[in-house]
Amino acid sequence: DLHSFPTRRSSDLHIDPALIEALAKRFGSQCVVVGIDSVLRGDAWRALRLTGDPDLAADSGRETLAWVREAQVRGAGEIVLNCVASDGVGDGYDIGQLRAAREICDVPLVASGGAGNAAHFAQVFRDADVDGALAASVFHSGAITISALKRTLRSEGIEVRP
Repeated sequence: DLHSFPTRRSSDLHIDPALIEALAKRFGSQCVVVGIDSVLRGDAWRALRLTGDPDLAADSGRETLAWVREAQVRGAGEIVLNCVASDGVGDGYDIGQLRAAREICDVPLVASGGAGNAAHFAQVFRDADVDGALAASVFHSGAITISALKRTLRSEGIEVRP
């Protein structure tokens, strides 16, 4: 029962990563999805916290790829990597960062941040080998429809659910 866990903000995982283990033990790893907001600072990708409020957003003190590794060890069954610099821009996903994460990620990896057109989705599946790609504004604005995206991905040989 989820009510037995104290109410916590997702950013608390940086403070109390043992929550991942507790959730995985109670509900199974397949139910634990860890979202990571990441940005390049200098020569390293850094995980951010409190990104829901631009005035509070801050470096978590964790290097992104190290956090991807740790989250898996602790029981995460899926990672959603939001590449903050690409998010909402519409110029495509951060393929370099997603490739680096894919190299060390043994659980499903979902790309977030950057889709501007259907070709961006095809590229991230093909070039970063992600298991999923999410987007919001391109669908809400009507720039891409789900049916058109599925047709494009199928034409590129990318498996899509019906």
